[in-house]
Amino acid sequence: MNLEDFIHIFESSKDFFQTPVGIVSFISIYLLWVVFLLPGSWLTMLSGFLYGSLLGTCYVFIGASLGAISTFIIGRNFFRKWTENRINRFRRLVVLKKAISEEGLKIIILSRLSPAFPFGLLNLAYGLSEVKIRDFIIGLIAIIPGTYLYCSVGNIAGDINLFQQALDSRNSSSTLFSSLLSVVATFFVVFFVGRASRKALKDLE
Repeated sequence: MNLEDFIHIFESSKDFFQTPVGIVSFISIYLLWVVFLLPGSWLTMLSGFLYGSLLGTCYVFIGASLGAISTFIIGRNFFRKWTENRINRFRRLVVLKKAISEEGLKIIILSRLSPAFPFGLLNLAYGLSEVKIRDFIIGLIAIIPGTYLYCSVGNIAGDINLFQQALDSRNSSSTLFSSLLSVVATFFVVFFVGRASRKALKDLE
């Protein structure tokens, strides 16, 4: 099934997705979308198209959070041991893993704000790390700004086929703010991980 097929399904089922069962179905679809590590920008815009900017953001946040937590738990319970056995062969990877674990919530929040780190892969990566699940869940709050931005684009478009056109004509001030936030967040992720890595490397010497 390609993107055009999904567009046809959602267009023909718009009334259904406005019902309580439809809302639960959409959230469930988003959950599975995240678990299968699929890019969520199009589906997030679709939520804005179906439910408006505010409600769309709420439904995406619920679905994305449930999907993220599921991926985190799957990674931690089924793949962590296998991954650790391979990481432990490489000293620098051990240092990096320790650095990320020590910085915890700071790194999680900043990486969520930066588009340089794919949402789905981050969920899996944090599941394989030693970060606390409490910090992981709290850090999901940081996806709200980006979620609202994409839901607003979908809401403004008013037509699934115009999503790309709406993206291209986004308000320049919101685009600039989002870009600045992304750059700053990425810089601080690199800074904090680098600082913690140097400290961890000294501890191993």
